[in-house]
Amino acid sequence: MKNLIYNKCLKYYLLIFATAFTVSGCDTFLDVDTDVDNPTTVALNLILPSIQATIGEIGSANFNSAEILSVYVHQLVSRSEQDQYGAQADNVSIRNEWDDIYLVLTDIETLIKQATESNDKVYLGVAQALKAYLGSVAVDLWGDIPFSEATQLESGIVGPKFDDQQEVYKAVFELLDMAKVNISSGEGNVFPGSDDFFYGGDTDKWVKFINTLKLKLYNQIRLSSMFNASDLNALASEGNFLASSEDDFQWTNYSNITPTDERNELFKASYVQAQVDHYISPWFYEVLKGMNPNIHTGNPDPRIPYYWVNQLPPGTFPRDQGDTVSGDPNADYWDESTGFLTIRFGSISTDRDGAVQNDATFPGIYPSGGRFDDGLGFSRSATTNGTGVAPKRILTYYEFLFIQAELIHVGLMTGDTSAKLEEAMQAAFQKVDEVVLASGTSQTVPKLEGASAVMDYITNVLSEFDAANADKKLEIIMTQKWIASFGDPMDIYTDYRRTGYPVLANPNGPSPEYQLDNGDDWPLDDSLTTLGNSFQTSFFWSSDEINNNSNSPSQKDPTVYKIFWDN
Repeated sequence: MKNLIYNKCLKYYLLIFATAFTVSGCDTFLDVDTDVDNPTTVALNLILPSIQATIGEIGSANFNSAEILSVYVHQLVSRSEQDQYGAQADNVSIRNEWDDIYLVLTDIETLIKQATESNDKVYLGVAQALKAYLGSVAVDLWGDIPFSEATQLESGIVGPKFDDQQEVYKAVFELLDMAKVNISSGEGNVFPGSDDFFYGGDTDKWVKFINTLKLKLYNQIRLSSMFNASDLNALASEGNFLASSEDDFQWTNYSNITPTDERNELFKASYVQAQVDHYISPWFYEVLKGMNPNIHTGNPDPRIPYYWVNQLPPGTFPRDQGDTVSGDPNADYWDESTGFLTIRFGSISTDRDGAVQNDATFPGIYPSGGRFDDGLGFSRSATTNGTGVAPKRILTYYEFLFIQAELIHVGLMTGDTSAKLEEAMQAAFQKVDEVVLASGTSQTVPKLEGASAVMDYITNVLSEFDAANADKKLEIIMTQKWIASFGDPMDIYTDYRRTGYPVLANPNGPSPEYQLDNGDDWPLDDSLTTLGNSFQTSFFWSSDEINNNSNSPSQKDPTVYKIFWDN
C-alpha cells in the first residue's frame, strides 16, 4: 500500500522538482540565510500540475475505484473480491481512492492559501472548483466524510470529524459559486497556462465545467429534500454549459514516460501487467449484442469492436477433450460466433478459471487505448497491441446531454426528450471516433459517425423509446448513458443507486438469469446461497481512516448505508 502511494507521489513530484531546479539560478548561491532545500512555498504553477495529475487517477482502474465500480455496474467482471459485491474496508482500491483524495485535498488547501495571500484569483477559483469536485466524489462514494476539518494539520487537527454528507454537498455548491466568481474576475499576478492540464488556463471552459458540474449534482439530488427547483431553474437560465467535446473535463494519458508509465490505467492493467483481472461482463456483452430480451433486443451496438477485442478469432476456440467439432471450450462464458470469452459475475463454476490471459476478451481501443477488434485475433505478448493513449473521462459533453435528457424527461427542464436523447447518442458515438483518432493507433479503424449501422442503431433506439412508457423511457436514457460511459463507471454507480437503472444482472435472483446461463454446469446446486454479499450502496470507509482517526465513526454496513440522494 505504502509503495503504491509512494510511486504515485514520485510520478508527479519528479516533474516539480526538476522544474524547480531548472529555474534556480546562481544568484541564490550565496543566500546563506535561506534554506533553499526546504522552501516554505512553491510556485502556483508547480502545485497545480501535481494536483491535476492525481485527480486524473482518481476514479480510474488499476488500484483505484473503477477497479470495483466497473464490476458493480456490470461493465467488467473480475476474480477479485468485488466479484460478489465483496470489496472490504482494507481493499487496496478503496484505500488508494481515499488516500489519493485526501492527499490532493492537502495540496489544494496549499494552493488556496497561497493564491489567497497573493490575490491570484484565477488560481484560487480553479483550486476551489477542484476541491468541490473531490468533495462531491467522496460523498458519492462514502457518504459522511472528513471535510471541514480535513487537511488542517497546521491548525493541530490530527483527527478530523466526519461531516454530515448533506453539509458537505452544501459546501460543494458554495465552493463552486466562489470558484466561478474568482475565475471570472480575471484578477491576479500570474495565471494558469500550460500548467493547467485540463483547460490550458481557458477561464471560459472552467466556468462551463463548473456550471455543468452543478447541473450534474442538481440532477443527482433531485429526489432528495435538499433539492430546490429554483436553483436548477436559475442555472438553466444562465446556461454556459459544456458546448462540445472540446470542453470535456478529462485527463489524457499521452505516452509511456520513463521512469513512470503514464498510459491509460485500464490499458496497463489489461495489456501490460502479468496478472490479468479485467474481463468484459457477459451482461454488458449481451445488452450490446441485442441479446437481452428486456432492452434493445435485436439491435446490436456498432461500438462493440471499439469497446472490446477478442484474442481468439471466431471459430477457433480450443476444444475440451480434443473435440474439434463441438463442445465446451472449458470456459465460463463464451460465444464462438464472435470469439468472445470471459467469466461470469459471482461464478463458482468449475470452468471459472478457464478464461485466462491468452484467450480472454480484453477492453478495446475506446476505454483503454488498446486494440480495435478487426476479427483477426491477437497475441497479448505482442508489442503492437495499442498505445494506451485514451482519456480518463470525468465529465463530458455527451454525459451533459444525457443529464439534460433525464431532466427534460422528469419535467425539470424544457425540451424534447427524444431529440435530446438522439443528440446525446450521436455525441457518444462521435466521442469514440475522437478517442480513436487521438490514440495514435497503427490499425486502420473505420469511423462510426455517419455509418449506416450507427444511424440504424440510433433510429431503432428512438423507436423503442417513443413506444415506451415513462419508466421504460428513463431506463432507456440511463442504459444508453451506461453504454456510452464504458470505462468510466463512477457516475453510473451513482445513477443506478438513485434511479434503479440501468437494469443490472441479478445472480442472487429467484432463478438463474438467462444471461448467466451458458448451458454448462453453472450455477451448481444451491450455489446461489453462497454468492457472498448483497449490493453495496456505498463503500466501506477506508480501514486506515477508521483505525487511525480517533474521531471516526464505527465502520458501516455498506449494504444498508445509503447516500442521501439514494432512492
